[in-house]
Amino acid sequence: MPSMRHTDPNKRRSLVCDFLVQHQPPGTKGKAPDSARLPLVSAPGGLMVNQTNHNDESSTYHQPVMSEEVVRWLGPIADNGIVVDATFGGGGHTRSLMSNTANDIEMVVIDRDPDALANASDLGDSVTAIEGNFAQLGDMLVSQGITAVAGVLFDLGVSSHHLDVEERGFSYRRTGPLDMRMGADTDLTAAEIINDWPEDDIAQTIRSLGEEPRARRIARAIVDARPLTTTTELAAVIEVAVAGGRPDRRHPARRTFQALRMTVNDELDSIRAGLDSAIDILGPGGRCVVISYHSLEDRIVKRRFVDGATGCVCPPDLPVCVCGREPELKILTKKPKTPSADEIAQNPRARSAKLRVAERIAS
Repeated sequence: MPSMRHTDPNKRRSLVCDFLVQHQPPGTKGKAPDSARLPLVSAPGGLMVNQTNHNDESSTYHQPVMSEEVVRWLGPIADNGIVVDATFGGGGHTRSLMSNTANDIEMVVIDRDPDALANASDLGDSVTAIEGNFAQLGDMLVSQGITAVAGVLFDLGVSSHHLDVEERGFSYRRTGPLDMRMGADTDLTAAEIINDWPEDDIAQTIRSLGEEPRARRIARAIVDARPLTTTTELAAVIEVAVAGGRPDRRHPARRTFQALRMTVNDELDSIRAGLDSAIDILGPGGRCVVISYHSLEDRIVKRRFVDGATGCVCPPDLPVCVCGREPELKILTKKPKTPSADEIAQNPRARSAKLRVAERIAS
């Protein structure tokens, strides 16, 4: 594939069009992409995956990642009060907890996607389903009369369901609209970023949230190729833009798509707010379990847990503490837990998962 580094904009557009024609899926030539905005998808998260082609039904949610570890850390405290699954999705972790604890447990499940919450309809009266963004976790629980819980689970990954349904606009391998919104509370779309933002802002977004070293080159190619309307058009622009660079076995668009999704859904700020809310509403001995999938997410979780586990922050030369700060958390996983080789073999999308656990200390 020719490089676009020193190619004029008209030539770049021609290269992208040629690329799209050559790589159009069988049976779709001449058909216009469906760019309608369809229903919403799940809670914010950030799994950077190497999207692969699937023959599964597009409505299938991902296998719950590290479900045995989740049961290990939340199962023992499930009898102490309500357990919250803040990223319900297909309900795999919730069902695993319910089937692997001795007694019936009371749970609250939260998701931004009403379609996901439909999966909770068969779980019985001990489960309360709430539609919303986990950034407002505390307010949602208080609105239900809940002021303390025994545990909170965050699985920050993007499910297979969201990647495989092209109308959501999350996949660089499936033609769909440049939407990427995870909930009705989000107005910004990926199309607005791609087609309206200045090149500098696009480059900064891709560099900071996608950790993409070729951000400037990609941003310049995007601006030159405007307007773009579908995910595969954008993926083709990126693929042509970085052609001739260092070979990469994974798709060159993956980091850009991650950055766009995270920007559209304000994912990192949602994680910060959700963690603060979860820690605030945990009762003594309550546990917060978080599964993250890339360094930006994991860094936020690690720092929040470390900050919560830190006591006095007075200068070391002071004879007595004057700050009065006491730790609110005890970190139970000194190093993050990771999936077993067997789990990764069965579910390759779990390979980058890291699980951290912290326990609330009595005030």
